[in-house]
Amino acid sequence: MRKSFRVLTVAIVLIASVFIWVWPYIIMQLSGSAHYTEQDKREYEFYTPDLLKMMPRITPQYDFDFVNITGPAAHIYAIRFYDTHDTSKVDDYLSIKGYQKQQFCHIKAVCWKGIDADETITVSTLNNPKEVLVSVIINF
Repeated sequence: MRKSFRVLTVAIVLIASVFIWVWPYIIMQLSGSAHYTEQDKREYEFYTPDLLKMMPRITPQYDFDFVNITGPAAHIYAIRFYDTHDTSKVDDYLSIKGYQKQQFCHIKAVCWKGIDADETITVSTLNNPKEVLVSVIINF
């Protein structure tokens, strides 16, 4: 009887430990939005696409956003750089990655398209406060 109690206790502790470890990922998967920095390792690794992970950091102050839009079914991943309007390094990076600048954009920004027809990159300059916003929009 005593041995089965120990086995049951160990099993319960193991199951609880796994649940506690997995719970934050379940919450992130179900989340409609997130605002985080590169120092928030779990969120950074989970939400940030490789394109934004490798993007040149054009200012020392920047942060990330994720939004899950359910109507037209899209995920939007963004990096916001503060105190700049210079997009030249971002433009160069997107060109090197094979993206092409588009003539028209659905918002007041510069749109870029790559091989994936469901993916659009927008580069916006905002005035108040002075920022550059790079968004990866994936429609599905």
